[in-house]
Amino acid sequence: MQNLMNAAADPIGWHGTTILCVRRDGNVTMAGDGQVSMGQTIVKGNARKVRRIGAGGTVIAGFAGATADAFTLLERLETKLERYPNQLERACVELAKDWRTDRYLRRLEALMAVADKDRSFTLTGNGDVLEPEDGVIGIGSGGNYALAAARALLSVPDLTAEEIARRAMKIAAGICVYTNGNTIVESI
Repeated sequence: MQNLMNAAADPIGWHGTTILCVRRDGNVTMAGDGQVSMGQTIVKGNARKVRRIGAGGTVIAGFAGATADAFTLLERLETKLERYPNQLERACVELAKDWRTDRYLRRLEALMAVADKDRSFTLTGNGDVLEPEDGVIGIGSGGNYALAAARALLSVPDLTAEEIARRAMKIAAGICVYTNGNTIVESI
C-alpha cells in the first residue's frame, strides 16, 4: 500500500483514477474517469473502472490502483458475493481478511469502492472496510477533489445522486491532471 500512497511522488508510476460514490434519497451512483497515465504520459483515456458485479448486477464497484490487481480483487469479491448473497458487508469483510492475510493478495496495490442499494464501503489492503457516514466515497488520484465537490453539492437540495456525481467528477477533472472528463456512471 505504501507504493499506492506514494504514487503521486513516483514519476514513472501508474496514475489516473478518480472514483466517486454518492448516495442520496435511496439512490446510489458510482462514477469513474477513464484516464490511465504512466508518468506524464496519458496511455488510455477510456478505461472502464466502474462496473456492476454480483448476481444480477446488484453491486457496483470502482477501483483505483494497478489494473490487474484490481481485476483480481473484483473477481475475489464476486466469489465472496456468491458465497454470501445479499450480504455486501460480510463479503467485503471476508475479502479484506483474505487481502490482509494471504501472501499473494497482500502484494496487490489497489483500492476499491463498492456499493449496493443499502450500503457503501471502501476496501483497502490494510484490512479496512470503511463505510462513510455521509454516503460519499472518493478514491484515487482525484478522489479527494471529487469527494470535496460532492460533499459541497449535497447541500443543493434538488440534485440527484447521479447529478452530484457527474458535476463532482467534472470539477475533479478540472483540477487533477490524472483525471479526465470521460466519465463512466453506474447507478442503482
